[in-house]
Amino acid sequence: MSTPATPATPAGPADRPIALVTGASGGIGEAIARRLAAEGHDLVLVARSTDKLRAVADELAAAHGTSVMVLASDLGVPGAVPALVAELGDRRVDVLVNNAGVGHYGPFVEADPARLTQMLQLNMVALAELTRALLPAMVARGSGRVLQVASTAAFMPGPLMAGYYATKAFVLSLSEALADELGGTGVTVTALCPGPIATGFQSGADMGSSKLVRGKTLMTAEECATVAVRAMMRGRTIVIPGATNRVQAFSPRLMPRRLVPRIVRRAQAPTH
Repeated sequence: MSTPATPATPAGPADRPIALVTGASGGIGEAIARRLAAEGHDLVLVARSTDKLRAVADELAAAHGTSVMVLASDLGVPGAVPALVAELGDRRVDVLVNNAGVGHYGPFVEADPARLTQMLQLNMVALAELTRALLPAMVARGSGRVLQVASTAAFMPGPLMAGYYATKAFVLSLSEALADELGGTGVTVTALCPGPIATGFQSGADMGSSKLVRGKTLMTAEECATVAVRAMMRGRTIVIPGATNRVQAFSPRLMPRRLVPRIVRRAQAPTH
């Protein structure tokens, strides 16, 4: 559930666009928030950690004159989104960045049930609820941008991360459908589909031994954020940062469907 909002930093000009970013205390979310602040947005930052958000808010206010509202909320808990929306009140949101998400590595049958449910709630349910809550006002104004953080995992089944891959397929599918539904409204929806990024995600998902990341030089969160924000502002529906990631995302279309799970499993099996 959300906790009372930390007071915002001093307000900037009233005409500055406002972006709400979930999972903004680190990784891609923090990098996107920094990019948006540099480009003249005020911010609403959402994550579980108030202290980290406040530090980011103070830094961005000093560097860019950004007004930042900090909302501590665990979106992996049912009911968190309605509480978050209530905290927002009538604050306008011009840009929504649904970045918060977690992953689990290992056989599905061995997954902790509570941890699995939390992942489904955070990666899919909270994302859909928050999008549904904020879209009507955007449509009514005739302008708005939504950036949904999916993954290259969205394009294929993922043995050893079966639940996570499935949640990202949901995000991609929802985003593509909404982009079509909202055509002509002035509101765009972009699905960001990065490959592995150098953030704390891998350790949080217990996938440090996976061949996908072990010993690899990964794209930085800052590089990913630059590509993501540019694509969102251009209204692109899907953006996959990095040529290698684009090949990996679309190559399953050229393979017999039955072989794809085997190939993905081999690619992310533990190293020995």
